[in-house]
Amino acid sequence: MIARIWRGITLREKADDYLAYLDRTGLADYAKVPGNRGVTVLRRVQGEHCEFMLISLWDSMDAVHKFAGENPEKAVYYPEDEQYLLQMEPLVRHYEVAGQIPPSEMPDEKQGSVKPIA
Repeated sequence: MIARIWRGITLREKADDYLAYLDRTGLADYAKVPGNRGVTVLRRVQGEHCEFMLISLWDSMDAVHKFAGENPEKAVYYPEDEQYLLQMEPLVRHYEVAGQIPPSEMPDEKQGSVKPIA
């Protein structure tokens, strides 16, 4: 499994609107691509800025290519992103998921076991 990580920064006052915009654009598109295993949206407010980090999970780099196109390292942007983002970071990062504990499999008493990804 592959994790694709993108980050962007908005003004704090635009953060909620940007999250709604993400839901209509990027997140909706992720869900349509075969091989997408979901996405987590993280956000962190610091002063007047809000940082967003999207961690999407994919079956393989082939699945990432279906979403991102020929150059999967290049960030995918939408027409209105410029209205929200303070910078348009050109690249994303990809990682092989080496282990995971899905929330549905968390033990009642945390035992610290990590489930290897096959």
